[in-house]
Amino acid sequence: MFSTLPFGYMFLLVMGTGTLLSLSSLHWLSIWAGLEINLIGFLPMLVYQKSTSESESAVKYFVIQALGSSLLIFGSLMMFNMSFTWDVYAVESFLSMLGLLVVSSGLCVKLGLFPFHYWLPGVMAGLPWTTCMLLATWQKLAPIFLLLCLLDLNKSYLLMGVICLISAGSSLVGGVGGMNQTQVRTLLAYSSIGHLGWMMFALIHSEWSMKFYLIIYILVSLCMFFSLWKSDLTNMKNIYNLNESKFMELNIMVLLLSLGGLPPLLGFISKWLVVLVGSSSPFFLALFLMILGSLMSLFYYLSLFFSLVLVSMKNNEVEKFNMSKNSILGLVVIINLLGGISIVYNNVLFYL
Repeated sequence: MFSTLPFGYMFLLVMGTGTLLSLSSLHWLSIWAGLEINLIGFLPMLVYQKSTSESESAVKYFVIQALGSSLLIFGSLMMFNMSFTWDVYAVESFLSMLGLLVVSSGLCVKLGLFPFHYWLPGVMAGLPWTTCMLLATWQKLAPIFLLLCLLDLNKSYLLMGVICLISAGSSLVGGVGGMNQTQVRTLLAYSSIGHLGWMMFALIHSEWSMKFYLIIYILVSLCMFFSLWKSDLTNMKNIYNLNESKFMELNIMVLLLSLGGLPPLLGFISKWLVVLVGSSSPFFLALFLMILGSLMSLFYYLSLFFSLVLVSMKNNEVEKFNMSKNSILGLVVIINLLGGISIVYNNVLFYL
């Protein structure tokens, strides 16, 4: 992508600079400026092919991000009205708490969390794989860590209850929304919404569990988008017509099951960790709803996997494994399988 896009690496640099500026700031104005710089660097990469679908996705993304930035600056103004400083600090009054909720809503809009999730599937459906990868991974970093800072500053039960409601709703939306989807990009968008719900639930209980979940999600997502970009997969039905390699089919399905949380893959390990951390908290209902949404997402991943296996058995197609050609993809499958098994084994030995 970046070889065909003029100044593509410059846009990447601007986008990364904006994210780092937001994460390293102590003032709401500089946080807002960093998010806007990130938006300026990311928008040109959405429209580099000048197609109708990409232009539509870019306009949707710009409007939604502008709405999130407006809520962010409006909430920070409400907190500024009480403290007369732009510093990020612990809030005490009612107006400051209301401003904190408005700021959190703006960050949830930028992330695409429930109930502000409606824009993410429509935007990702019209984008190429590389920009989809950036939208699902890098663009999530700054809002997630800013929400983590807000929780560190204020441990009120109101804010924690709102985040639990958002996390449960996001997981259910990710499970229900993926049902009967034909577009792989839309399916991955709903998967991203569900995983964000798990990250938000981990965020209110343990910072290290959220970071561990985020690292595994980014690792699996990068491998997933690279495989889909290599196979140029657009519609769900084209999975059954992959002519490049049967091992590519296996790789894509293993990664989908890992995203769904099938044990003992890496995606299951991160969810298991969140369940262990959150089982001692009073938010049992939210945890139950999140597990229910994860089971629904795993259902359609497994149904797709079994359909693919049955089609392959019907055609009786056997392909020799070329290690030199598929070494990277084989490494991805091995990491997902052996990585999950090794972590489970180490945890079992620890508890024994």
